[in-house]
This record gives sequence, structure tokens and C-alpha cells, in this order.
Amino acid sequence: MTDTNPQKPVTVVVIGAGHRAVEYAKYALKHPKRMKVVAVADPNDTRREMVAREHNIPREGQFRSYEEIVGGPKIADAIINGTMDQLHHRSTMPFLEAGYDVLLEKPIAPTEWEVRELIGAAKKHNRVVMICHVLRYAPFYSTIKKLLTDGRIGKIVALHSTENVSYHHMATAFIRGRWNNRNTSVPMMLAKCCHDLDLLAWMNSGVPAARVASFGELTQFKPENAPAGSALRCLNGCKIESTCPYSAKTMYIKQGLWAPYAWETIEHLGDHTEAQKIESLQTDNPYGRCVWHCDNNVVDHQSVIVQFANGVTASHDLLCATSRPCRKMYIVGTLGEIEGDLEDGIIHVRHPRPTPEPAFSDEVIDVNNHGGEVETDGHGGGDSRLIADFVSTIIDKSTGGLTRIEDSLTGHLIAFAADRAMLGRQTVEIEN
Repeated sequence: MTDTNPQKPVTVVVIGAGHRAVEYAKYALKHPKRMKVVAVADPNDTRREMVAREHNIPREGQFRSYEEIVGGPKIADAIINGTMDQLHHRSTMPFLEAGYDVLLEKPIAPTEWEVRELIGAAKKHNRVVMICHVLRYAPFYSTIKKLLTDGRIGKIVALHSTENVSYHHMATAFIRGRWNNRNTSVPMMLAKCCHDLDLLAWMNSGVPAARVASFGELTQFKPENAPAGSALRCLNGCKIESTCPYSAKTMYIKQGLWAPYAWETIEHLGDHTEAQKIESLQTDNPYGRCVWHCDNNVVDHQSVIVQFANGVTASHDLLCATSRPCRKMYIVGTLGEIEGDLEDGIIHVRHPRPTPEPAFSDEVIDVNNHGGEVETDGHGGGDSRLIADFVSTIIDKSTGGLTRIEDSLTGHLIAFAADRAMLGRQTVEIEN
């Protein structure tokens, strides 16, 4: 995404030095004339000091809490809010009132009233609030959106998307990790699939959703399903650890997966030895627990059906603990269809063809070799495009802002309604 360079870089404060906020902040290191990180707030000394070192932030720009910042004079143009979901509303509202623009990690907030209040505050204070729906920026999805806008398959009739969450991602984030329990986090559909539901709404040009039904369960990862020989911790007496695909030792030490999460409890030690990692997994590290003996209660599969106000129907399937992680999308229009796989980067555009053979045309678009340089950063190339758009939108508030908060409402309303529909075994009408 190409933007006009400002005379001075946009100044930002990182609130919550978690993995996502730190990733977005790296844009300043690559484009110092466009963005500068001038302060960081996080109660974790290790993470706060890491961001300070990386961005050369002086001591006066390092804070233990966001409250220390909003209590004083304005120190930047904007904040990157990477706090945990439950803090999004509480930590964003005072910054809007103080005149900051905001890049807010998804989901917007855990409850509908908080989402609506944040939208109202952004409007009241005339601030830019953009949500980190990075997949809108990924070339795969932006290509599909352009195909729809260009009328390549006529009017949309129905949409379907699928998200397959890999077994190691599921184990790390939603069984052992901080998103594993709806009582302390948010429902699975909001935590993992607000991207996907946002995409369905975006592809349908922001038409309001009218009603939602949903079904889901926690089927696999429960104590009664634990294999014979398993133990409460992988490295504390488990007799099947060496062959179990969910072995913490295999995932986090041998394969090196999800290191930023797996070693949070010992990150203050700096470089970790294997002995330190094993001791951590044997003792207080939550990522050393058996996946069948955790305090998780979020679903491991869920389906959502949506009817939009214009009659278009959509469905989304969340399938967890799959071998291969992937996202897929299939859209049927009045003149043809679009089908694609994000991980492959391949999109098929098909049309009926009134010839004996073949009976349809099939145009194949490889977004990894289509239209120039390919982004290699996270979320299919969406991360860097998102932060670039945010910076541009602050410079010129009349343009840009593909993921402004008001445009992200519909996907969140679908997620909230889907949870109510699943729990209440009912179809839920949405009030827009």
C-alpha cells in the first residue's frame, strides 16, 4: 500500500506489549519517516523493556499502565492497543476522550454494549478507530473483494467460509492458553472467527445481518476422553507422551512451535536452555498441561448460519484440531462462483459455459504470483498493509481506513448472536 510521507512521522504509544501490538509496532522500524513509537505501557517489565530497547524509547516514555498516560498531557498522535480483550473498552475510552486515534486489536470488545459505546465515542470525539481485521488487507481476500465489486459473478446469492484451526494452534491458544475458557476470556466464535464473520459481512458490502442460527460443542478435549496412560502434565508420568501429537515437549521444544506463548513464564530469563524449558513444562507452565485435563470450556467446532437483510445467506464452519490449518471461501453469484484457499493462495472463478465440453470455464488466479511483489508478513500479507493504512488514515482522515470501527460492527453482531443462538438453541434476530 503506497502512502504519502508526512513531514513528521505519526507518533504512537504501544498499550499492552503483547505479540500482536509488538508486530504492528515493527512498522516504525522499517518506515521511521512514517511512524515512530514514542512510549510503551505494560505491567510486564520484560516486555515493556524489550519494546523500549527496540524503539529507543527513553525512560520517561515507559509506563507500567495506560492510566499513567491518560492522566497526563497528550504525548502522541495515536495508540496501538494490544491489551487483552476484556480491557479493550476500558483502555480505549479515555484515549478517545483525550484526543488519540486508535488501532485496536480484534475483537473490539467482549460485549455488544461495549462495542456500540466505543463506536459512539469514536464518532463523538471525531477520532479514527481502526480494528485489526488484517485479513481484509490480505491479497487473497482483497482480490476476491475486487472480483465481486467488478461484478465478475453477478449478484451474490450465498457465501460460505471455513476456518480449520490446527491441532497445535488449538492446543496452545484454546485449550492450554488464555482463550481457553469463556468465563475468563470470550466465546470461541468471537475470539477466533471474528475475522471470518467480518469477511462475510465485508464481501456482502456491509449489508446488515438480520438473523443468525448456530450449533457447536466441546467434543474432544474433555477428561472423559483422555487416552489410557495420560497424566495431568505431559512430562509428569504420561505413558503416551512420546507418541502423542499434543505432547508439550514435541510441540514447544522439538518443533519449536508457538514459542512466544509457550515460554511466557520464563521469558524473564532471556535465552532458555532445554533443561529450563523442561522444568517449566513440568511445574507451573500452563502449556505443559495435558490437553484432556485442562480448564477449557470453549467449543472445538461450531457452525453459524446468517441471513442478511438483502436475502443473501452465509455460513461459516469453525473446525478445530485439524491436521492442516487453512481458511477457505466459496461464493455463489447469479453469473458464476468464486472458490479459494488462503494458504494455497489460489482462487478459482468459474462460469457456466453453453458448450458440450467443458460445461464451465475455470479461471485460476494465483495471488502469490499476481500483480507484483508478494508480502511475506503475517496473515497472508495483511499485517503490514493494515498498519500502513492506519498511518495514512491519521495523516488524511478523509481517506483510507478500510477497517474503521463502524464498518466492523456487523461481523461482531453476528458473533454475539451466534453465541446466544448456540447456547439458547434458537434463531436470534439482530437489532442493527
